This record gives sequence, C-alpha cells and structure tokens, in this order.
Amino acid sequence: MIGTLNALIDLVDAGDPGQEIDVASFSHEHGSTEYHLRRMFSALAGMPFSEYVRRRRMTLAGAELAAGAASLLDVAVRHGYGSVEAFGRAFRAVHGISPADARRDGGPLRTQPTLRFRLSVEGRIPMDVTITPLPELVLAGHAAEVPLIHEGVNPHIQAHIAAIPSEEHARLKGLGDAQPSGILAVTADIEPDAPEGALLTYLHGVALQSTTPVPDDLDSVHLEAGSWAVFAARGPFPETLQDLWAATATEWFPSNPWRLRPGPSIVRYLEFSGDSASCELWLPVEHG
Repeated sequence: MIGTLNALIDLVDAGDPGQEIDVASFSHEHGSTEYHLRRMFSALAGMPFSEYVRRRRMTLAGAELAAGAASLLDVAVRHGYGSVEAFGRAFRAVHGISPADARRDGGPLRTQPTLRFRLSVEGRIPMDVTITPLPELVLAGHAAEVPLIHEGVNPHIQAHIAAIPSEEHARLKGLGDAQPSGILAVTADIEPDAPEGALLTYLHGVALQSTTPVPDDLDSVHLEAGSWAVFAARGPFPETLQDLWAATATEWFPSNPWRLRPGPSIVRYLEFSGDSASCELWLPVEHG
C-alpha cells in the first residue's frame, strides 16, 4: 500500500498538469480500489488526494508566474483551467494572493512539497483486531447531517445526542436484535477523501436483522453482508478513538491483506464515563 501511494504521488508531478488523474484505473492496475486508496491517502496525508493535487499544481503554477510567465491564460490552461478567472480563484485559495500579484511581486507563495509515505509500525495504539462476518443488516435510529471534525469532540453530534430523550435511548436498546449489539454511533454518506467540514450522516441507533420492521419514526442505513474489522480500544475520550482511527491507516492496513470497502463506520461503546471510554471501531473490509 505504501508503494502504491508513492506511485500515485509520482503521477501528480510526472503527468500533464492539465489532465485529471484517473485514480480508479490506477487503483485497479495496482490491485486496490479507488475507495480504499483515497481513504488511506486522506488518513496518512491529513488531506484529501484532490486537495494535495490542487496544492501541488498551484505550487508549480506559482513558480512559473514568479519566474515571469508571460501569459496568465497560458499558465491557467496548462494547469487545467478553462479561464483566468477560475484559475485565479484556485490560485488565491492556495496562495492568498492573485496570479497577477505573484507574477508582479514574486510572492509570497505557499509551497506544497512533494509528499513521500514511509511505513513506520510504532505500536502506539495496542490494537485487538477481529475479522467478523455480518449478514445483511439495517441500522435504525435518529440521524442528523453534521460536519466532519477530525480532532476533539464534535459539538454537532453532542447536540444531536443530547436532544434525544432518555426514554428514547431505552426504546432503541429494546429494538436492537442483531450484532453489533447496544447503542451504536454510525458515520455514513461521506466521500472517501472528504475534507474537514464536509457534511456526513451521523446516526445514533441500533442494529436490526434485515427482516425486522423499522418503525416509521426512525431513520435507517442499510448494510450489505460482508466482513468487518473490529478494533477494540480503551482510554481517554475522544482521543483514544481518534488515535485508533489513525492507527488503522498508519499501522494495520499497510501490513495486513485487507482493504476498506464502501460502507459506514460504526462505534460501539462498551463503557463510557464522559471523559473515558471502552469501545469498538467497526470498519467494513474486503480481502485485498
């Protein structure tokens, strides 16, 4: 996986800057999937692949302009933009100045260095991992659209959970009739390389057998039958869970023959005291 990601990085600078990179074909050629590759890139690089491409190409465009490129339109077209206006918006988003200012003053310009991934298995997070097959299921509960936040407590999720009456929590627990058991925190409907702030669906609910009727007042997420990697952890909340998520990308997936498949991620809390938790992270996987 590390070698595949580095080969993808090489494409960014080696290819025509005006051409879109076909990540789907590249993934297939390297025995992976676009979904898994984008998820791993985002987790390891701390940014979506699309954002890295934009930053890297705007770095090269900035260097051309600072060197005295004669035509803004030529630079815009060479980097895949059909107009100076569209190029200018993308350029300013990265550098904070206009292309004309960069050509006149030479900067200041923000540089995105070429990334290089290296495998470092440090064992920072002790991971107890079980591969578990699950049949077709339905996750049912109360859903809300919230922004993605990588670090710290997500206040939007907190507010959503707080708005659910205590008696409704008890009702949900009584409805659950499948594994994983108990109240579940489900994250769904998010692109594999979504940036922070992108909207996702958060569902607070339980797992039901596919034949169990879902009450009309509940939202639902359908799960296809398949394998799940179940990671167990205990420690301060939410740091332990977020560190565990990162460790799956940096330590577990690169050294195991499994890859992520499309589907929601599920957190099952075994114990929770507000600032500490014992939990399981369930991720949908397939054998690579």
